[in-house]
Amino acid sequence: MDFSRALRERRTRRRVSQLDLALRAGTTQRHLSFIESGRSVPGRNMVVRLTESLELPLRERNELLLAAGYAPVYPETPLDAPVLAPVRTAIDHILTGHLPYPAVVVDGAGDLVAANAAFGVVTEGAAEELVGPGRNVYRLALHPDGLAPRVRNLAEWARHILARLGHLEELRSELAAYVPPLDPSAAPLGFAVPLRLGSSHGELHLTTTVTTFATAVDVTLAELKLEAFLPADGATADALTAAAGTGAYSPMVQAPGNM
Repeated sequence: MDFSRALRERRTRRRVSQLDLALRAGTTQRHLSFIESGRSVPGRNMVVRLTESLELPLRERNELLLAAGYAPVYPETPLDAPVLAPVRTAIDHILTGHLPYPAVVVDGAGDLVAANAAFGVVTEGAAEELVGPGRNVYRLALHPDGLAPRVRNLAEWARHILARLGHLEELRSELAAYVPPLDPSAAPLGFAVPLRLGSSHGELHLTTTVTTFATAVDVTLAELKLEAFLPADGATADALTAAAGTGAYSPMVQAPGNM
C-alpha cells in the first residue's frame, strides 16, 4: 500500500477537503499537500492524527501506519484472551437481558460470535451449513437456503444488508446476486427498515438496532457489532414471548474459543 495515495483516497472518499483535514489534524494545508503528493514523509504521530481525524476504523489506521513504515498502534486481542473476560461477561449479560427477543454479536466480517437463545426463532428452517458459530450472518440473511424464503419484504431488507457491506466487497458481490429487484412503486420505509419474517409462530414484524463499542481502542472490540431484534408491533412481541414459554428457543450459541 502506498501511504500517500491511500491517505488521499480515504480523504476523498469521506469528502473531506485538504484544508478541513489539516485543521482537524493540527497541521497546514501545504504540509498535508506535500504528504499526499509524496514530497514529505510524515512522522508517526502525524499519521495517527490524520487517521484519527478521518475517523478511520482501527484496522485501517494500523494499515496506514504500516504503509508509512511504522508499527501498528492499536492492538488486536483475541476475544478469548483473559484480559477481555469483562467484555465477554458484558456481552453475555446483554444477550441474556434482551430475551425473549433475538440478538446476535458478529465480528468485522459478519461472522457469528454469539447469539442468545431467541435467535433460533429467526434461523428456523435454514440450512445447517449457514447456521451456527463462525458462520456469516449476512450470508444467512440473504441466501436462498437461509432466511430469504421467509422474508416477506426481501428486496428492501436485502438492500439494507448490502448497504452495510461496503468494506466486504467480495461478500457484497456474492449476496447481491440473491437480491430481487425493488418495486419502484414501493411505499416509503418510515423511521426504520422493517424485517417481515415468516415463522412457525406467525409472521414476525421486527426492527433492528446495532450497538458497537464506540470507545474501543482494540481492533477486535471495535469491529464487534451487537444486533438486537425488536418487535415492531404487539402481535410480534406476544409471539416471541409465547415462543420462549414453549421451550422453542435453542441454547445460547458462542463461537468456539471466543466466548
